[in-house]
Amino acid sequence: MRFRLCVVALLMFLFVPSAIVPSEAEDGAGERRVPRLADIMSSVQLRHIKLWFAGVSSNWELAAYELRRLKTSLAEAAALYPGIPVTNITMMVAPVDAVAGAINAKDRRAFESNFRSLTDGCNTCHQSMERSYIVMRVPSTSPFSDQDFSPPGKRQEKR
Repeated sequence: MRFRLCVVALLMFLFVPSAIVPSEAEDGAGERRVPRLADIMSSVQLRHIKLWFAGVSSNWELAAYELRRLKTSLAEAAALYPGIPVTNITMMVAPVDAVAGAINAKDRRAFESNFRSLTDGCNTCHQSMERSYIVMRVPSTSPFSDQDFSPPGKRQEKR
């Protein structure tokens, strides 16, 4: 248990540039409630989609933002749910770092390749958790019709 806490603390340091506070909410009685893992993973899924569309649109500032939010959610899941094996957490470090490197280099081709590796990591984690029925893939269409993913200066007003 102590080893796990050390690993989670290290990963939070690697994944999140500043300390995170779990997004606990209060219920009606003033009690704190921990978000369900499914809710955290739904947030990860939304970030995954937005990250893809930001990256393929070469909106590197938005891609970096979405990757930070995705990392924060993964760190939060690891901290709040000790049933997630440490290896599932550590195996995501390399693909996340590779995506971050592509974003920093503003390299769309590397971004697309590394994003696919990140997506494969998600699926490997799901399979190890006996959730192989949850299969992530590279998004084909955006559910965010109200958001323009193009970088500033390249946006066209649509009516």
